[in-house]
Formats: sequence, C-alpha cells, structure tokens
Amino acid sequence: MSSLRPLIPLLIAAGILLGGNGLQGTLIALRGASEGFSSSTIGFMGTAYFAGFLLGCVFITRIMKAVGHVRSFSALAAIASAGTLLLVLVIDPVMWSAVRFASGFCFAGLFTIMESWLNSGVSNHDRARVLALYRIIDIGSVTGAQFLIPVFGADGFAIFAIMSILITLSLVPVSLGDRSNPTPPESVKLDLARVWRISPLGCIGCIAVGVTNSSFRTLSPVYAEQIGMNVTNVVTFVSAGIIGGAIIQYPLGYLSDLWDRRMVLLLTTIGALASALALVFFAGSDPLTNFVIVFIFGSFAMPLFSLSAAHANDRAGKGEFVLVNAALMLFYSFGAIGGPISASWGMQNFGAHSLFIFTALVYAVLIFIILYRMLVRSAVPASKRGRFIALLRTSTIFARLARRNGGGDKPAD
Repeated sequence: MSSLRPLIPLLIAAGILLGGNGLQGTLIALRGASEGFSSSTIGFMGTAYFAGFLLGCVFITRIMKAVGHVRSFSALAAIASAGTLLLVLVIDPVMWSAVRFASGFCFAGLFTIMESWLNSGVSNHDRARVLALYRIIDIGSVTGAQFLIPVFGADGFAIFAIMSILITLSLVPVSLGDRSNPTPPESVKLDLARVWRISPLGCIGCIAVGVTNSSFRTLSPVYAEQIGMNVTNVVTFVSAGIIGGAIIQYPLGYLSDLWDRRMVLLLTTIGALASALALVFFAGSDPLTNFVIVFIFGSFAMPLFSLSAAHANDRAGKGEFVLVNAALMLFYSFGAIGGPISASWGMQNFGAHSLFIFTALVYAVLIFIILYRMLVRSAVPASKRGRFIALLRTSTIFARLARRNGGGDKPAD
C-alpha cells in the first residue's frame, strides 16, 4: 500500500471530479426541464458537451506541453467551476450550451491530466490495483454524487454552488499532495483509418455505444421525470443503470475471453435491445419495476464499449494497444455527439419512451452488423486473444494506464 500512497491525492481529485461531472449531467437535465427547456434543447446541450469533450481529447496534450500538469489542471478546473456558476446566474439555453461545450473540453483535459499523472507514477506491479481503485472511485463517485440533488434540490442556487465547490476542491490534493510535475506525455497517435482496417466491427461498436450511452446519460433524467418519477427516484433510476453495468461487466468480459468475443458482443447487444424495449413497454408508475429494468439495461448496455474495444485489440498487432484504444475513444465521441440530439428529437415529437425506441433501433443495426462481420471474417483464435480490460471513457490517455494490465502488446495475428 505504501507504494500507492503518493497517488492517493490524485485518486481523491479524480473522485471529486468524476462525481462533479456526473452530478452536472443529471442536474442539467432536471433543472433544464423545470425551466421549460424542451427535450431537443437538453439533447443539444448533451451534444455540445461531447463536442467539447472530443476537442479536449485532441488538444489537451499541447496545453500540457506548454505549461505542465499543475497549471493545466488549475486553469481547466477554474474554468469548469466558473462555468458551473454561470449556469445558475444566466438561465438561457444558448449560455447553457456554451457552458456545456466548455465543460466537455475542460473535463476531457482534467481526466487526461490525472490519468497521465497516474500513468507516470504507477509501477507495473501496482497497475492492476490502481486500475481497480480508479474504477471503484468512478462508479462510487458518479452514483453517490447524484444523491446530492434530492438533498439540496434541483431548484435554486445551492446545488450549483455545491457542484462548483466540488470542482474547486479537486485543486487542493493536486496542488498540495504531489510536488512532482511529470513530463507531459507525447501526443497520442491517431490513425483512425488504420484502426478501422484493423477492426471495422470494433469501431462501429464504439460509435453505436457512443450514440446510445450518451443519449442515456443526457436524457434518462428527462425520461424518468416525464413518466412521473420524483427527484429521488430519478437519480436512483440513473444510478441503477450505471451500477448494473459496473457489476456485470467483468462476468461478460470473462466469458468473452473464453468464447468468440463477437458472440458475447452479439448476445450482450441483444440483451440491451430487449431491456430497452422492456423500458418502452413495461416501465411506468411503479418505481421498483423501473429500477429493476434499468439495472438490467445498464448491465447489457454499459459493457458494450469495453467488449468492442477488446475485440478490436484482439485484431491489433504488437505495440498497437494504445493506438487502437485512443482511436476507439474518438469513435465513441463521434457517436456521442450525434446521440443526444437525435434521441431528443424523437422524445420531443413522439414522447418520453422514444428515448429507448431510438436506443433499440441503434442496437438492432449493430446486431445486423455483428452477424454480417461474423459471416465474412473468421474468429480470432483463443491463443491470440488478450485478456478483457474494462475501459473507462474518460480520456485517450486511459489506454496507456491500462496497457500492461493483462491486455497489452502481443504478437499480431
């Protein structure tokens, strides 16, 4: 444990930021709806966030090289904190969209800085433990922070102040906990065409998951409110979906190490489609039923990114793990930009349940593509498959942090 002690401040900062980011996404949807913003307007704000996130992933290494880790982190955290207060000072869809774009850029940069810092400070011996801690912090912070909303209420100034305080406090452990300032990482090599040739299915899977998961994170609070849930039930609904994905991800990953990974991807996508349709036809006034169904939905929907990435890595050559996963993060972001605005259009015109009808249609297309790819390309032999790694969609640098945890470089197939 002593070898991990220097990383504790960074992990604390990560928990604060992950919680603040997750809280902001849910709060924007709930407060926007109460302010009379349409579903399509809230969806556009989600699109703005992921557009900023994509640009943040691309440009943050240049900022880090110019001013270093600490100054980059401080500047981005300050902007994100100020933007949070602007949300309550200026309640206007255009301002909120601009703030969400800036927030996406800032959080992409903040996660990249933290993960770069962790990567430089962790030994190969401790890498698996740090990854496990990081995932626990991710799930615990994102789900736990949601429940600040029913405590402080979605209306008024207090919840925005709490959110701003959280983001500002992340500066404390980073500024005081570690006096080192690692060398900024080299820019992640991005060769989208190469990665597409390596695994078209992996790329398409990440785009599809970007479309569906971003739609869920942006609009599920609006959906839950429109079917009659109170604020506490709304945040429980959102959290249940996230927790379901966290719990079931590893059993699915274990199965994918044993079987043709595409078969597990196919079965998981079928499960996601079926549970999305269950939310369309069976969700209603009973909160417990809604929680159970969305837990099952999350159990299938959330692991699809890691399964798609694992399949792509099975096709990759030696030394291409970081290249592939950085590109897949961008493919995910491409889908995430289009997802909320498309799903929200359906909700605005055809009702709340259109969110999961849209989601089911995307999964249906993905199922067809998986079946087609299984027909035209043989499976990766078991001897050449790497171990499954549960990847976070936080930054392109996370691939470097995860690269030696049982799924790194291997001979090309």
